[in-house]
Amino acid sequence: MKILNKLALIVCFLTGAIISAQKNYPQNYFRNPLNIPMQLAANFGAVRTNHFHMGLDLRTNSRENLPVVAAAEGYVSRIKVERYGFGNAVYITHPNGYTTVYAHLNKYYDKLDEYVKEKQYKDEQWEQDIAFRPGQFPVTKGQLIALSGNTGGSAGPHLHFEIRDTQTEECLNPLLFGFNIPDTVAPIISGLYWYDRRFSTYEPGANGIAVKKNGNAYTSEVIRVNSPSISFGIKAVDKANQGFNLGIYQAELFMDGKLIYGFSIDKVSYDDTRYLNGCIDYPKFIRDKTGIQHLSSLPGMKLQHYSLPNLSGIISLQDEEVHNIEIVLKDVNGNTSRLTTKVQLNKAGDRISSTDKTLVAGEGKTFATDHAELRFSKNAVYDAVNFNMVEKPSTETGVISHHIILNSPYIPVHDDYIVKIKPDRTLTREEKDKTVIVLDYGSDTKTVQGKWNGDWIEGLFDRLGTVKLVVDNNVPSVSPVWKEGAPVSSGSLRLKGATKVGDIVSFRAELDGKWLRFARVKDDFVYFFDEKCPKNSGLHTLKVMTINTAGNSNTQTFTFQR
Repeated sequence: MKILNKLALIVCFLTGAIISAQKNYPQNYFRNPLNIPMQLAANFGAVRTNHFHMGLDLRTNSRENLPVVAAAEGYVSRIKVERYGFGNAVYITHPNGYTTVYAHLNKYYDKLDEYVKEKQYKDEQWEQDIAFRPGQFPVTKGQLIALSGNTGGSAGPHLHFEIRDTQTEECLNPLLFGFNIPDTVAPIISGLYWYDRRFSTYEPGANGIAVKKNGNAYTSEVIRVNSPSISFGIKAVDKANQGFNLGIYQAELFMDGKLIYGFSIDKVSYDDTRYLNGCIDYPKFIRDKTGIQHLSSLPGMKLQHYSLPNLSGIISLQDEEVHNIEIVLKDVNGNTSRLTTKVQLNKAGDRISSTDKTLVAGEGKTFATDHAELRFSKNAVYDAVNFNMVEKPSTETGVISHHIILNSPYIPVHDDYIVKIKPDRTLTREEKDKTVIVLDYGSDTKTVQGKWNGDWIEGLFDRLGTVKLVVDNNVPSVSPVWKEGAPVSSGSLRLKGATKVGDIVSFRAELDGKWLRFARVKDDFVYFFDEKCPKNSGLHTLKVMTINTAGNSNTQTFTFQR
């Protein structure tokens, strides 16, 4: 009886997930954090670069400074002020065991905003992460807590809203809490893919299958494969009545009527959110911006609460008969799409072979060339990679090493790896102090200062690409958007930051000798006029000190009239 009950629970896990999840979470306890109808620009679990989207992005009608209110009674337990990420954020802890998060804000409500501002001036530090006691800033349901904005990593005005388990800090799917967001649109399927699983999903990669749509039903021609071990991936979005491409909440894969894989995305912790890279076809996502979600488990994908236990999704074709495949996608409201097709094994083709340079999930490994060494942990990869690491001489000015090509930027790594590089020549102590490691991963670069150990320098990175050593003697700088010495009539001072290599890692501004609160907005620095620089206060001197990644510093002085 115990075995039968266990099997029944496994089979019903996904099909009953919506009902059980909504019973587990309080319904209608939390209100809409905006005073306009909730409209989604992104949902929980949507695919992002290196992470799942961990909440709801609520539209603010392309406007900033809309009132943001507390979703329920509680107290402000934390605020954050940061350049990227959440920008300005408020955390409210509630008595029912949950915490709500409100991000990309322009301004906190007056009492809280004044507290944060005073601390910034006291610390002489703009970025903040402040925890509060329960009695400091209590709030009631519907109370104004902030104004919406576009700060941090936001690409446009909106409110990012999360619900977390206060004790575990796991982010929970807010759509399971009974918010009134009408949705009658089933997920839309635009592509089906199969993978040869005898070696890795990365090699030889995705094989696309055309699909035909008839209402919420999809079909394809018989899929003839040349591998006895395969898996599937699906390209699909959820529209939710509002036109935006949202992420898929739930999927099931059946072969000949038997459930062989399923996932649903109810909760994810920030510690685990990078496992997204093991849930998608990462090479296709990075190279083509194509979002394909695997309907199978990769060996190094360890995300909890995501996929059904003991069901890998890997299909073993023991014969050359035609087998029935059904894929069922659902959103939180139960709107359902189905794709039916058939799969047949033709004569098996050649498989990718492992080599002595194969990196597999669960096993750390070290690779080396004449001038570089690379060390991976056992958690480095999600699937097998025949790793290729080569050196190429550089002719770039300021580059003092070979270019070290670390396989490909289209293969993900889960955690930081260590790269050690030896320069092409002997460096002076001054040159060593100004040496940085630059990683080029195609769409951008990352620069770190590194740590010297004898003639070798090492650094940590979490993406693959091409690394090199650069001696950076260039100073950072800022440039004002106002005319030197002229009156400033706008509501702010803006300085544009620039540094040739790396980033400006330290910024300090003093107005007439006293620290002034500049906010970091992407690469710029902005001061919003306040009582520290009132109107009609005359000519002012602004001294700005900056330091870049290599440790080069610069001091500049500007004047303006107010």
